[in-house]
Amino acid sequence: MKSIPTILLTGFEPFDGQSTNPSWDAAITLHGKRIAGHRVVARRLPVAFGASLKALRAALRETSPALVVCVGLAGGRERISLERVAINVDDARIPDSQGRQPVDEAIVPGGPAAYFSTLPIKSMLAGLRDAGFPAEVSQTAGTYVCNHVFYGLMHALRRRRNIRAGFIHIPYSPEQAAGIPGAFGLPVETVTEALRVCLRIVVTTTEDQRLAAGAEH
Repeated sequence: MKSIPTILLTGFEPFDGQSTNPSWDAAITLHGKRIAGHRVVARRLPVAFGASLKALRAALRETSPALVVCVGLAGGRERISLERVAINVDDARIPDSQGRQPVDEAIVPGGPAAYFSTLPIKSMLAGLRDAGFPAEVSQTAGTYVCNHVFYGLMHALRRRRNIRAGFIHIPYSPEQAAGIPGAFGLPVETVTEALRVCLRIVVTTTEDQRLAAGAEH
């Protein structure tokens, strides 16, 4: 009997005094769902340098995925951000959940300066916009734990080119945004449906679109 290919979808634990993290709330909602002949398996990562990659590598070994999408919170953004590039540096403005605060440290000493997402991000962008979701291509995933995970993911899969992988940032939930003057919030239900659209597009797209989505600064 042929096994069903797996999509590994990760989110992060609550952090910085929050009781929830919408990246995980959305990911766990899709756990066990079938999308275009694939089964979604959700895993939660700690907001911690080192420990997050240890958990991610364990999830990769356990699930043997055909596709990996990691999701993280980018409070202050107003769109679902499809990340283009991960850079090989940790530079933490605040400590992580375990009190670590690396500054100007390589994620992988001697590793490449950067890795590009292997997801069809332009097709995902078009699909999200067509479905009415606020979306953008982002040129930076920051230098905190999200970028740490994104880079570590792409490094782990660098010799497994048959596995597409990448990172998506999402805005605050409305509940989080309510406590921050002027902040934008996107309901978890909306994020969940947007992720469903993204995963379907990745599974069914063999060649990405050529669509202008760059930035001047």
